[in-house]
Amino acid sequence: MKKERVVILGASDKPDRYSYKAMKRLLEAGHEIVLVNRGYTEIEGHPVQADISAVTGEVDTLTIYVRPEVSSLLIEPIIKLKPKRVIFNPSTDNARLQLALDGAEIEWQSACTLVLLRTGQYDAPIPKELPPETSEAAQ
Repeated sequence: MKKERVVILGASDKPDRYSYKAMKRLLEAGHEIVLVNRGYTEIEGHPVQADISAVTGEVDTLTIYVRPEVSSLLIEPIIKLKPKRVIFNPSTDNARLQLALDGAEIEWQSACTLVLLRTGQYDAPIPKELPPETSEAAQ
């Protein structure tokens, strides 16, 4: 597995939260994590950025754990961050942000970071949907 720099938007120090579980699993897999949540300054010794605009450097993956109402306010800084891909975890899909990512040619997928890691699909290319005219049903 390629080691990545992963930004966790909506990081938490609560063990029952999926963002916390993802943080632990990403660390176990050897990835570098960057945590973002305005409610914390550190989580288990890892510094936490109050705002995604404070994140600098190359980002391989941005994994989102905030409601669409929150991520809608962060469209511009997310596009400026230029992550190579964005993962919308369950209940975080945001059509406005997804359209902006498409416009910026940033790959995104609706998936669960934990499932991707557990099933060995985290590094797999993002599947592209076939156009209707090339699908098996159309043949």
